Amino acid sequence: MYRVAAIGDRDSIYGFAAVGIEIFPTDSSDEAGRLLHRLSINDYAVIYITEELASSIEDVLDEYKDRAVPIIVPIPGLSGNTGMGMKSVSKSVERAVGSDIIS
Repeated sequence: MYRVAAIGDRDSIYGFAAVGIEIFPTDSSDEAGRLLHRLSINDYAVIYITEELASSIEDVLDEYKDRAVPIIVPIPGLSGNTGMGMKSVSKSVERAVGSDIIS
């Protein structure tokens, strides 16, 4: 069975635990990259990651952009919304349907 995880600073992802999502608190981009690799090979189908952390490991995220699993979803953290999550969704939709229908 697939699982769901959240990676980011503790304050931003702590609430995910209340709904059964496994949390992996970190502020380190190196550790986030290692966590992402480890989770991707251990049956995690959806991985939420704070936008701030995701922007620091974009090269690692690029390795997963064409894979069906895991789906990596950037989410706003306590520092606010950078728009990275919406851009990611827009790119995925554009790849899937051949046109940007969100804008």
